Amino acid sequence: MSLVLMSDRRVAAVPVRECGEPLVDVRAHGALRVDPRKEDASGAFAYLRQGVLHRLLHAQSLLPEGLRLLFVEGYRPPGLQRRYFEEYAGALGRDNPGWSQERVRDEASRFVSPPEIAPHSAGAAVDLTLMDADGNELDLGTRMNADPVESEGACYTSATNIGAEATANRNTLATVLSEAGLVNYATEWWHWSWGDRYWALQTNNPTAPYGPTEPGAI
Repeated sequence: MSLVLMSDRRVAAVPVRECGEPLVDVRAHGALRVDPRKEDASGAFAYLRQGVLHRLLHAQSLLPEGLRLLFVEGYRPPGLQRRYFEEYAGALGRDNPGWSQERVRDEASRFVSPPEIAPHSAGAAVDLTLMDADGNELDLGTRMNADPVESEGACYTSATNIGAEATANRNTLATVLSEAGLVNYATEWWHWSWGDRYWALQTNNPTAPYGPTEPGAI
């Protein structure tokens, strides 16, 4: 399937059949290394749907010896997602006054998902990278959360303007996560999800089991 943006109407059109699976604290399990860079006062960043965590653990078990996943951010409350999207879209609009509102929304969605369909707000998405046995992050070509303008497109998963080592590391990450059933958002090498509307569209599932939720709602 060609690149489908989060703002695509086909994503929003996927119905959610909320399964009620709980959000769980990745830190409580202890098997994944959790990086504190996105830590928030409530600790929401470290939560995921239980099924997504199980798939990440499976993916980690498939990595070559000496490598581990480094978890950076999971659940993102809808209000925070909305703020991120509005701030980024607002900046793009100011920098590109000739763009239509629809184009601003599309371009913004290459980096931040529209809040009403955001995989992070469903507890379905994770931002992550790879590290070695000593806890050192591997080279994956850009810093995590580098936007398309800043990185000159190198944040795209299949970017060719990165080094051979970074390309190999991205391939390793993609291989194990894909094997575990997760899908990547192709504009962000670090973003993978399972069970949300975007995942459903990419995998030809008629419905998504996870929809945006508030802490304590499920």
